[in-house]
Amino acid sequence: MESFLKLVATDLYNRTQGDLAHTAVVFPNKRAGLFFNEHLAEQSDTPIWSPAYVSISELFRSLSTWEVGDPVKLVCELYKVFLHETQSKETLDDFYFWGEMLISDFDDADKNMVDTDNLFTNLQDLKNIMDDYTFLNNEQEEAIQQFFQNFSIEHRTVLKERFISMWDALGNIYKKFHEVLSSRGIAYEGMLYRHVIEHLDVEALPYERYVFIGFNVLNKVEQTLFKKLQEAGKAIFYWDYDEFYMSSHSFVNADEPYPHEAGEFIRRNLRDFPSPLPAELFNTLARPKEIHYIAAPTENAQARYLPAWIRENLTKQEKETAIVLCNEALLQPVLHSLPDEVKHVNITMGFPLSQTPVYSFLTSLLELHTHGYNQHSGRYTYLSVVTLLKHPYTRQLSSNSESLEKELTKHNRFYPLPGELQRDEFLTLLFTPPSGSNLSLCLRISEILQQIAGIYRNETEEDLYRESLFKAYTTVSRFRTLIEEGELTVRPETLRRLLVKVLSATNIPFHGEPAIGMQIMGVLETRDLDFRHLIMLSVNEGQLPKSGGDSSFIPYNLRKAFGMTTIEHKIAVYAYYFYRLLQRAEKVTLLYNTSSDGLNRGEWSRFMLQFLIEWPHPIIRQYLETGQSPQSTFSITIPKTPEVMRKMQNVFDIRINKKAKFSPSALNYYLDCPLKFYYIYVAELSAPEQVSAEIDSATFGSIFHLAAENIYKDLTAHNNVIDKETLEALLHNEVKLQDYVDVAFKELFFNVSQDEKPEYNGVQLINSAVISRYLKQLLENDLRYTPFTFVGSEQPVQEDIEIKTPKGIIKSRIGGIIDRLDSKDGTLRIVDYKTGGDADTPPNVESLFTPAKKRSNYVFQTFLYAAIMCRKQPLKVAPSLLYIHRAATETYSPVIQMGESRKPKEPVEDFSIYETEFRERLQVLLEDIFNPEIPFTQTEIVEKCTYCDFKTLCKR
Repeated sequence: MESFLKLVATDLYNRTQGDLAHTAVVFPNKRAGLFFNEHLAEQSDTPIWSPAYVSISELFRSLSTWEVGDPVKLVCELYKVFLHETQSKETLDDFYFWGEMLISDFDDADKNMVDTDNLFTNLQDLKNIMDDYTFLNNEQEEAIQQFFQNFSIEHRTVLKERFISMWDALGNIYKKFHEVLSSRGIAYEGMLYRHVIEHLDVEALPYERYVFIGFNVLNKVEQTLFKKLQEAGKAIFYWDYDEFYMSSHSFVNADEPYPHEAGEFIRRNLRDFPSPLPAELFNTLARPKEIHYIAAPTENAQARYLPAWIRENLTKQEKETAIVLCNEALLQPVLHSLPDEVKHVNITMGFPLSQTPVYSFLTSLLELHTHGYNQHSGRYTYLSVVTLLKHPYTRQLSSNSESLEKELTKHNRFYPLPGELQRDEFLTLLFTPPSGSNLSLCLRISEILQQIAGIYRNETEEDLYRESLFKAYTTVSRFRTLIEEGELTVRPETLRRLLVKVLSATNIPFHGEPAIGMQIMGVLETRDLDFRHLIMLSVNEGQLPKSGGDSSFIPYNLRKAFGMTTIEHKIAVYAYYFYRLLQRAEKVTLLYNTSSDGLNRGEWSRFMLQFLIEWPHPIIRQYLETGQSPQSTFSITIPKTPEVMRKMQNVFDIRINKKAKFSPSALNYYLDCPLKFYYIYVAELSAPEQVSAEIDSATFGSIFHLAAENIYKDLTAHNNVIDKETLEALLHNEVKLQDYVDVAFKELFFNVSQDEKPEYNGVQLINSAVISRYLKQLLENDLRYTPFTFVGSEQPVQEDIEIKTPKGIIKSRIGGIIDRLDSKDGTLRIVDYKTGGDADTPPNVESLFTPAKKRSNYVFQTFLYAAIMCRKQPLKVAPSLLYIHRAATETYSPVIQMGESRKPKEPVEDFSIYETEFRERLQVLLEDIFNPEIPFTQTEIVEKCTYCDFKTLCKR
């Protein structure tokens, strides 16, 4: 393979006889110059003067006294001009992001040397004088006519009015913006380029000869520069192309051949600026070569394929092998996938700052002091605080961060005060609210970054993280300077968005010898370079060509009419990059991701499909499959070994554990899944504590229970008899009912003192209203039951029992907490509140002890309480389940009913009828639990696993 740069180096050396001391070689980017210099050195056996190597951007900047301004400062300057010219009241916060778009449009207009007087003229004038636009060719004239067909000036809407009024001011804004910037000696890139061309004196240029190598699309300022140098006899042009895409192609069903988009700009360049190299040197793409198309199920699967590809395809000279990343976010997995066979590697793209710890730390810190802090209440939000407390930097610099995080989680502190968080010097720095100004926020961030830098002071192998800190610090310093100068006056939220945007676009350059080692590069870095063996990753639609970035204030048809950049330009440019990369390679592998995820549609690039159809040779198509087999699950059985039996006795025998007790929940767990019972009560496992702004069903129920308990405590403070008048009075006092709800929320959810006002968010406010409504339904149901005697609420009950085991008697107890006890007409009613679910009607007592998908857990719990209360007092016992969300109807009764399906149901108004059978079956259950021959097994009813805390442990 003879590369393009070698061909050019040979021709240029022969053409100049090695006299290159007064020659400047200009490339689209700087990278190609390093490789070109090597090839040039090979042409001579003796030392020669090297030419000057510059990129096109460096060339233009060297010819101007202006500096390219800071992008943020440029938008701030444009905003001042915008206010002056439009008298608008728009804030910089609202203007900033479309101000960037406006500068991008001005930049494009200047690079293409658009007649801005005509472009930004009044739209009505533009329509009237169209016939006088002699500078428009037929295609451009058709485009502007198309614009006015689609955009009727006469039929105006509010949106059109706003567009037209803004458009009419653009001409003055453009001119005034130029005046302001030029007076300050700064410019945006297009403005600088245009100024250079309009004032260029070719004879005053520092070099006698300019050699332009490997360009493709040329904007108008570049074309003008090339033309002036060509006319002065000071330019040589070398274009890289292939006859394969320079000629027209045709498909079977096409009426006529079509011009290939990859050669669109090269055809024009060769016509206007001929190359000294003969065309026969550029006919390699049509020759046979080994090309593979490989479909991968994920992005990372492509990186995992790399070691196998490299071992098979790494060239002897490693620099002749390249990995090209169409999706540059793959850099990190690619670096971790490089095998030991790679001795040297050169990474052309920078490492994204967004993939370093300092980026995640800063985004969390900015979130904390903007969205995460409420100026009115003086509180932070739990999520923003904990995100920062969990960060590795915080953990390294504060010994209290982990314990503080656990404490906030344990106490459900949704809105902690700054004072609770300031446990040490570093936490005080993090959690002291800035004074409210952007300057104080930037100063605070800078101070914190200086503290973090101390972590790496004695580290010798953490250059990447040290450099990322430096980049972040200098970026924040840039913003601080703009704020101090009064240029950037925005809300903290806008400052956050700006900082995150700039930081996420920042890269950390890698240092090394570019011309040595296997190359890892982005698509743009491949310009002018050739490789023998090549692999491209993420060759997907949306990555090649890149999607997005087409926002513009100037409508498409006007852009086309005035010769500005359009989407077709971008597609043609990427088509050229793609085909040019393939033309001299010997072995090419193109991978694409087949999964649909987010913006990725799992579609291969249009260029792959196009090349598959056009290329006259076979292409090998393959598919990557993961080498992992599905993990099989095995049933889990825990035998009741002597050690397990001892542990159970320690937990449930009151002679060893004074608090030993079988609660209804424990027995229900065993009936539903013996293994879950083992995890909770024997292995003593529990789900990790979490804080969520969402209220789960258990918390919702607890808040309702506490509010109901407090209501009846107050109602029975002087008299246990509840009458109709008392309940009616409370039902009419909605403020007092809401107070009961607030008290319960503050105690069980917000964990704040009762003199503080609860900070409800939207969902919490809805939950509060629902609980308030449920309390009304409870009181309305009780109103129909009056008068009755309120016996107690949240009443603990228990009963000692003996359990026979092969090793002797276990002395234990059963019991729990009854939501409510009330009596009327010689009947003690056990009421269990339920804020969710549907009423169960068990067919018989046996069904309560038989594992099944719809076994009545709630009825089992209430019956257990009823069995205990039957032996503790003389009244009849009626177990009841009060489903609050069903209690609104006049006929609703909480009394439990039993009976077979399709047969009459019997209300359980006297539990003594069922007590004997219930106790017998309960005794059998308890003896099974302590039977060493019956192991703890997984439930066979998989529906029970849906919301189980241990389902990942069981792999269910």
